[in-house]
Amino acid sequence: MKMILSASVLALTAAAAPAAARQLTIDDVIALSRVSSPVASPDGRWLVWQQREADLDANKGRFDLWRLDLATKGATPEKLAAEAAVNETAPQISADGRTVYYQSDKGGDDAVWSIGVDGSAPKKLTAFRGGFGGFKVAPTDDKMLVWADRKPGAPSLEPIMVEKDAGAGEGRTYEQLFVRHWDSWSNGDRSQLFVLPLGPEGATGNGVAIGGALIGDAPSKPFGGAEEVDWSRDGKTVYFALREAGRIEPLSTNLDIFAAAADGSTAPVNLTDANDGTDNLPTVSPDGRFLAYFAMARAGFEADRQVLMVRDLASGQTRALTQGWDRSVASIAWAANGKTLYVTADDTQETPVFAVDAASGKVTRLTQQGHVSGVVPTPKGLVFAMNSLTAPDDFYRLTGEKPVRLTSVNAAKLADIDMPVVTRFSFTGANNDTVWGYAVKPAGSTGKVPIAYMVHGGPQGSSNNSWSYRWNPAVFAGAGYGPVAVDFHGSTGYGQAFTDAISNNWGGWPLEDLQKGLKAATDTFGWLDGDNACALGASYGGYMMNWFEGQWPDRFKCIVQHDGVFDSRAMAYETEELWFDEWEHGGKAYYEDPAAFEKWNPVNFVDKWKTPMLVITGEKDFRIPYTQGIAAFTALQRRGVPSRLLVNPNENHWVLKPNNSRQWYREVLGWMGTYTAK
Repeated sequence: MKMILSASVLALTAAAAPAAARQLTIDDVIALSRVSSPVASPDGRWLVWQQREADLDANKGRFDLWRLDLATKGATPEKLAAEAAVNETAPQISADGRTVYYQSDKGGDDAVWSIGVDGSAPKKLTAFRGGFGGFKVAPTDDKMLVWADRKPGAPSLEPIMVEKDAGAGEGRTYEQLFVRHWDSWSNGDRSQLFVLPLGPEGATGNGVAIGGALIGDAPSKPFGGAEEVDWSRDGKTVYFALREAGRIEPLSTNLDIFAAAADGSTAPVNLTDANDGTDNLPTVSPDGRFLAYFAMARAGFEADRQVLMVRDLASGQTRALTQGWDRSVASIAWAANGKTLYVTADDTQETPVFAVDAASGKVTRLTQQGHVSGVVPTPKGLVFAMNSLTAPDDFYRLTGEKPVRLTSVNAAKLADIDMPVVTRFSFTGANNDTVWGYAVKPAGSTGKVPIAYMVHGGPQGSSNNSWSYRWNPAVFAGAGYGPVAVDFHGSTGYGQAFTDAISNNWGGWPLEDLQKGLKAATDTFGWLDGDNACALGASYGGYMMNWFEGQWPDRFKCIVQHDGVFDSRAMAYETEELWFDEWEHGGKAYYEDPAAFEKWNPVNFVDKWKTPMLVITGEKDFRIPYTQGIAAFTALQRRGVPSRLLVNPNENHWVLKPNNSRQWYREVLGWMGTYTAK
């Protein structure tokens, strides 16, 4: 058995905690500022980002824009646009570095605004009606791309008014899927792309649609954004990812990358039609000659390896740069000279940034521990956000071998917090493969502590070295538990074969890994109380909680199951993205191969359920509908197993609202405390 002590991860946090330090709580986590969406001026002087603050009274987050002078050593962050009760988000910087474009809801309606990077007076640039999702200004600063939900085929941003008979009733009718997606019922609108001219008076008018006859969502839903669109350097062409809609849309992962004339004069051209897997993240090189993107080879699989591709825009020749690298590219950014691409990718419980040589495809790891995102190349070094299990995001700059910290956004809020110690370990799991995990020791603990056995979702995800606002191991450690997590078969960052191993094997190798992993942890760490453990997980982790009940019923004092699959048959017909559920059970519909679904179906083993369980679900969860949670609770109640149900009427597959998060932790920690107290 191998162990690696990750004390160096604590280098990502502020200075050592003072003697009077206390434990981390969920209230501390909610109060933290969250940085994201960094952009830099072309000369590398200014860094601008959006920063979220919790508004507990409104039960939501509120956003401001901040800036940092990268040319001044020791400079501290300053607010750039931060009006009270106004959200300022999605910053972009003009080609001359003088203007920051951003999205604001000042006045009640979203619009694009601008402000001088020096803080000069803000100016409203758009006045179209109907709302929008996001925008991206052309490198030439004379056009603006806007995406907004409109009726398919809308010629401009001007909303199409549809008269409805007053006596028609409230019911919705559908003739094909999706009828609902993630957390919203379909009203027929699609996210579409429009281009507006941008001049001294702003981006006037309602723009022109550039999608032609294509019907689909660009950017994709539910999570696509600015990373799925890009401009040519001359501002004449827009590149975007889109999955064409139709009756098979819920079965298709075939996003393609299209090129469209910015004036809407010609129909979009599909650049990746030959590939039936996902193509996404179109990113144009600084000189405009090349288009980088990632491609998945297998159709219908949302977790296939994402290979970095480069297309010569003049000749159409395409090269797979990272075909020989068994990792999955998650983000793409070009160096200013076009000779290097910077990508992030999961790698054995870490998410480093890597440099990929644009000519040879050679990959070089640039960071070690920590989770990197928001990579911004500048003439004065690579800037990015980085966090860990014991530290939220801050910005760093890399010019040599080690990142240099630029900000300490939450230093004051965390000054008296004593963070736990994270230790990684490995063991031999299913298929005789090496499996990694970590254990988290509460700060200052001297005796044995009860275990919080945390199972990640995905299932193609990872219990990696990253900060979380929803499932935070440090909060559980602060409450006196020893969180343990294992990257079972199916996890990312270990190569595609390891990731593939969970498909059609949900209750097999992952369960074996989890059983062996818990034993390895308790054998290794004497401070873990192996006889006093609760298990908890969400999504696939929630499925595994239901599977534990029937397959491992005597191991845990209690279980917390959040948004987990209870009945695979019902799930096959109730979920919205059918490609996921069908791929994970052999690639066929339930009626074509029911045995594949029933083999790992928790509902078939309810007769063995006995462990007390807290069930949590959200009424707006359409990925694993709340009926799955109610069914699990019904099974527990019917069998007389101690159980409790928490239903969030305004949450989806995640818990996002601050006060709902506080309630979640109160319920979860209270439930665990009931069964682990001695």
